[in-house]
Amino acid sequence: MDLGIRGRRALVSASSKGLGRGVAEALAAAGVDLVLNARGQAALAATAAEITGRYGVRVLAVAGDITDAGACAEVLAAAGAVDILVTNAGGPPPGHWSDWSRDDFLRAIDANMLTPVALMQACLPGMIAQGWGRVVNITSAAVKSPIAELGLSNTARAGLTGFVAGTARQVARHGVTINNLLPGLHATDRATALDAGAAAKAGITPVEAAARRAASIPAGRYGTAAEFGAACAFLCSAHAGYIIGQNILLDGGAANATF
Repeated sequence: MDLGIRGRRALVSASSKGLGRGVAEALAAAGVDLVLNARGQAALAATAAEITGRYGVRVLAVAGDITDAGACAEVLAAAGAVDILVTNAGGPPPGHWSDWSRDDFLRAIDANMLTPVALMQACLPGMIAQGWGRVVNITSAAVKSPIAELGLSNTARAGLTGFVAGTARQVARHGVTINNLLPGLHATDRATALDAGAAAKAGITPVEAAARRAASIPAGRYGTAAEFGAACAFLCSAHAGYIIGQNILLDGGAANATF
């Protein structure tokens, strides 16, 4: 399918690997020029070079921690006007409700709520002015099906969901869509870290922990960055203009809910 976005320009944060890279590759395959961001300069440069060589699109790589206000401003200044914004940032560490301090919550909210909000506030005016834009926030399946040990993430991402619910309906009349993608378990570094934690807690190997968690998913496996990227690219496409303010699960059926 031609997604109808060839020649558009997208900013994708945290995109040197994992789900962010999957999104970047899918957009590049659709002919979208990219502004990529990640903290690790070497990995980011390698990703940018590989995507340029494979898809022939223009790729600008801007290293920096997108959750830092100064770095975020630098990324936005380098990106300029963009047609597509995909926000992404690593989730806060797991833990227990009794151990989290106020500062732990503030860090989580800053990274996983306020940073995406700041990116949207910066990019939406230009999209509105031109009468077209796409925003996708990568949040978490925990928004719909909370995970106890990821309470910091549950809290921050639920706040972002509330912001999007209202804002998406305000900007839709201008040809701008905002939606959230809620990933469940995917084969990324984040899953590897969580598998290691689960393994240590259960006294088993990380491979065994991963197998147990995969078996608990109706699809029987972890998702891939490529299929996640393809779903995101569709939401960024010319065909998704009537999808407004939605929270779409990509979790292999793990959330046991009717809606």
